Amino acid sequence: MERVEPAVLEELAQFDSPTLFNALVELNGLPNEEYTDHTIRSLLPGLGPALGYVVTAEVTTNDPDSSQLPWDDYYEWLNGLKGPLLAVMKDVDSRPGRGASFGDGMAGLHQRLGVVGAVIDGTVRDVPGIERVGLPIWAWGTVPGHGVFSILRFGESTTVGQLRVHTGDLMFADADGCVRIPVAQAEAVATAAAGVRKMEAEIHGFIHSDGFSFAKWKARKQG
Repeated sequence: MERVEPAVLEELAQFDSPTLFNALVELNGLPNEEYTDHTIRSLLPGLGPALGYVVTAEVTTNDPDSSQLPWDDYYEWLNGLKGPLLAVMKDVDSRPGRGASFGDGMAGLHQRLGVVGAVIDGTVRDVPGIERVGLPIWAWGTVPGHGVFSILRFGESTTVGQLRVHTGDLMFADADGCVRIPVAQAEAVATAAAGVRKMEAEIHGFIHSDGFSFAKWKARKQG
């Protein structure tokens, strides 16, 4: 798994997902869809953002005839990886979201194994318990139950919120959703994001200043 210097991770963590996306656009232009869609929502925004290396898994939550792997194989795999990790799990059940893919017990174990946040393309349960654990989580929403809960595969590419992700991707998640940051561009993204933040601060400062007028706004844009 390709790594980013810890200092660069610290820099990236100071921004929000729209700023990081804008930085990617500054570097790579448009179109750019390195972000999840509206179905992936922060369920515990009070716990703040998460930044980590993606570890993927696909599960079913109700299909009794699904093939399955031992869950301990998945956790053993996590235990052998260096954090910070971002667990990305997709419900591939015949009725995805009908049963929960994640709960407070899983949150506690994931956290002890180096996971700093979980992104679920499906539903979760035990949100108050997950909050007590202190693990930020993103998902479609909540349900109270699940059926036969099986893990089919892990470590392979999957799609969450219309974003194709791979184990080892660097991803940032906050109240607006998730943005993937190419590992090879991480330092450049941090630098570009600082420039975006400075530019936006100047724009917002002018809009809210006593000297604002639309004529000055047009002149500023043309200049």
